[in-house]
Amino acid sequence: MDYTIFAVAVFVVALLVFGGVVLIRPRRPGAGKDAPPAEGSGATATAPAPEEEGERAGAAAEAEPQAPPAEAPAPPAAPEIETPPPSAGRLVRLRARLARSQSALGQGLLNILASDTLDDDAWEEIEDTLITADVGVTSASQIVEGLRTKVKVLGTRSPDEVRAMLRGELLAQIGPDMDRTVHTGPHQGRPGVVMVVGVNGTGKTTTTGKLARVLVGDGKSVVLGAADTFRAAAADQLETWGARVGAPVVRKDEGADPASVAFDAVSRGVEEGADSVIVDTAGRLHTKTGLMDELGKVKRVVEKKSQVDDVLLVLDATTGQNGLRQARVFAEAVDVSGIVLTKLDGTAKGGIIIQVQRELGVPVKLVGLGEGPDDLAPFDPEEFVDALLEEG
Repeated sequence: MDYTIFAVAVFVVALLVFGGVVLIRPRRPGAGKDAPPAEGSGATATAPAPEEEGERAGAAAEAEPQAPPAEAPAPPAAPEIETPPPSAGRLVRLRARLARSQSALGQGLLNILASDTLDDDAWEEIEDTLITADVGVTSASQIVEGLRTKVKVLGTRSPDEVRAMLRGELLAQIGPDMDRTVHTGPHQGRPGVVMVVGVNGTGKTTTTGKLARVLVGDGKSVVLGAADTFRAAAADQLETWGARVGAPVVRKDEGADPASVAFDAVSRGVEEGADSVIVDTAGRLHTKTGLMDELGKVKRVVEKKSQVDDVLLVLDATTGQNGLRQARVFAEAVDVSGIVLTKLDGTAKGGIIIQVQRELGVPVKLVGLGEGPDDLAPFDPEEFVDALLEEG
């Protein structure tokens, strides 16, 4: 009995001692129900403290090789400067294209003239063919009258004789002796200045760019003026043309004063000693100012810096009488000195050359014979008529 009481007492004392040790033991930080599970318990470990994560990341960064920094993208390469062909012989090279587009007119006339009988109906058909080709009523009548006289004098009409007769009459109407020089050369220490005018849609800005190519091909330095400030695309288009041949373009923000742009372009041409300055002008305005008044102002302002040597009016060869009406209006406003006929390919309307020269007393100086960058050529009356009468 005494032994039993003694054993119980020892057990109680031991239990109290063990419990006291447990109660007074210091708790680890983070211990408790949220404490991380013991290793090997099978529970998922929680994320390490931020400072531990930073240390580990730093160690990993030191252990792994650093990738080289990405290189900045290279700037776009400058467009390659092209070397256009010279102006000499351009129309000869394009003669086949001109012959194809005008063959309906030339061959039609030759066939009628070579027929066995040339009665009044035949002569009327010749005149109608010429008028359809936009030669104009007056010029068509003069051509027919000249041909009738020659047929009576010669009596015979071999193919060669017919061709020679028609060639002579057409050349006489086109005016082989007219001065067709585009005045782009420097003079008195200043560049030659050319204004390009015309209604939008006729190929005015494209013609300006192509003319720059013609001049660069002839070894001249060129400055371009984007004075069509009412059409943002015109300045962008001109810059593209200029970049191809290394010709700088003077431009300003859309809506800027066109005369100011033209003046700055000429000033730059003078400062840089350029041979030529070509100014592209507006063909339509988005303001209440009249287009012709604006063009007149551009010309007057430019002439405070340098003489304007040529004013080239761009006409679409397919527009016929509409183009002629445009020509009259422009000629009254800015003293047009030369005509550029575009889109002469693919049309039998080449007679507009005769009519526009007769109406304005202004020569056709350049012709556009296609969409290619080098399809603008100085106009040569003899080459034109020979292509007109070339057999297909």
